[in-house]
Amino acid sequence: MGILSNIFHKIFPSSQGAAQNSSQAAPGAQQRAPQPAPAPASQPPSQPAAQQPQAAPAAAPMQQVDVEAVLNGMQQQSGQQLNWRTSIVDLLKLLGLDSSLQARKELAAELHYTGDTNDSASMNVWLHRQVMNKLAENGGKVPADLKD
Repeated sequence: MGILSNIFHKIFPSSQGAAQNSSQAAPGAQQRAPQPAPAPASQPPSQPAAQQPQAAPAAAPMQQVDVEAVLNGMQQQSGQQLNWRTSIVDLLKLLGLDSSLQARKELAAELHYTGDTNDSASMNVWLHRQVMNKLAENGGKVPADLKD
């Protein structure tokens, strides 16, 4: 599991689908719902066709999660003064994830950072913005000042 997936897992209540969608599916792509197996020809259907239950919608819309509220709540519970709003290091610490330079370089690679990873200050600013954008793209309600 990638670092971004771990971030989603910590913030979204049911985030495995969101994390997979952000890295695998094209925007607007939907998965098809499994189709029920047809009844064997030797047995008549138990209900008339008009009354048979319908399959669930292909993809239910994700419930929007207030990222700011979730992170503020986590910060209150932690008792630490972490500036998650501007610092990727503090955000990762708040989520209980590895915030080392190596971990941030891995996250940068995962998010296709093209800058110099040895310039950690620039990379950190970019990472924080990208993480907030990804959260917003995947059902997170992120304050406008924290995303592009």
